[in-house]
Amino acid sequence: MDIKIIALFVVISIAAIIYLTTRIRLKAFIALFIVSIFLAFTTLPASKVLSTIKEGFGGTMASIGFLIIFGAIIGITLDRTRATYSMANWILSKTGQSRSTVALGITGFITGLPIFCDSGFIVLSGLARSFSIKSGVVMPLMATILATSLYSVHCLIPPHPGATAAAGIIGTDLSTLILAGILFAIPGAVAAFFWSRFMVKGKKYEPAKRRADDVASKENDLPGVLVSFLPVVVPLLLITLKSIAGIIDKDGSGLIYRLLNFPGEPVFALFIGVILSLLLIKDKSIESFNSVFSEAIEKAGPILIVTAAGGMFGMVIKATGIGEEMGKLFAGMGIGLLVPFLISAILKTAQGSSTVAIITAASFIGPMLSGLGLDSEMGKLLALLSMGAGSMLVSHANDSYFWVITNFSEIEVDATLRVYSSSTIVMGITVFICIYVSSFILL
Repeated sequence: MDIKIIALFVVISIAAIIYLTTRIRLKAFIALFIVSIFLAFTTLPASKVLSTIKEGFGGTMASIGFLIIFGAIIGITLDRTRATYSMANWILSKTGQSRSTVALGITGFITGLPIFCDSGFIVLSGLARSFSIKSGVVMPLMATILATSLYSVHCLIPPHPGATAAAGIIGTDLSTLILAGILFAIPGAVAAFFWSRFMVKGKKYEPAKRRADDVASKENDLPGVLVSFLPVVVPLLLITLKSIAGIIDKDGSGLIYRLLNFPGEPVFALFIGVILSLLLIKDKSIESFNSVFSEAIEKAGPILIVTAAGGMFGMVIKATGIGEEMGKLFAGMGIGLLVPFLISAILKTAQGSSTVAIITAASFIGPMLSGLGLDSEMGKLLALLSMGAGSMLVSHANDSYFWVITNFSEIEVDATLRVYSSSTIVMGITVFICIYVSSFILL
């Protein structure tokens, strides 16, 4: 089939996903499945349709399944035991009441590592209200600082589904992605912090008002600080140590590398985090543990299915060969990392889901990496991070997270658009600039 016709069908397919999920409000999994079948039948030989669909769905599930489930278990446990409050209060004690916005931003960033941004915001929204009441800081600012600190890691770092699935599609090492993602998320969160402070100046926004049902943060009801941090810090430490050992011992023959290799793999590091999170549960019975596991699986299930469906759509795009042709087109143009960033940003802004945006972009960009000069290990990593930066902007009314922020913070939509949505633009562009500048050293 002529490559121009294939390109037309790919464009129609992407537009169809945007239309079905935003206009008709069809569930993302069904939309992705229908469009994948359409694209496969119109561009691939009949004998390859079913095998391509299965390979895309199953391969993505295999690469992300454990990470998302284990991440969900840690997140649910931190939520149920209110360990997030314990961490936040400890951070607040170090920053001081006058820097409650800083404390909230740090709390959101740390707890956002294993917790999905929407769940994290729901969990910590009561804390944001409490900080706003105590410090007198206006609620749109508190809400945005919490939202963007959670969002910065959600778009860049496994076990969050978009980054995890994209890493599987492109073939990026997860340990390196986690560490690099954290480093690049920091300037993004900081930029959003200062931008949101600028955007509330001169506006008649107000602090949160105390309600009868506000959650009281009683110190004696909270778990200890150390045990609260362990499920988050230990997995990151194990992954970091393995990566450092790999740099020192490149052939992997040394004793230290062999000792750290197994526990430092992201899947096993997160499983260790799961075990440590169970220490937070006071009633250490099988029934209590099973209750957490059941809730986590219910939370992870829909995410797994949608993410795997995105991988399925991506595999079909890859099988069409359009990526290689686009790579040839862009070869020599010198725009490299800008391509994955822009494709992801356009998809995010159009259809609202960062996960769908980065998975679709990864499927499209994967075969183009050679033409873009990004087919090295470092090139793949920076391309994936660029897609993560693109998937940050613009979060607005077609993003479910936008409405979680608005409703749980009890702020007006125009305030969310002005302060939060504009902050996602600043955050995404800041992260991309950092990645682009780093590419001159790393590539």
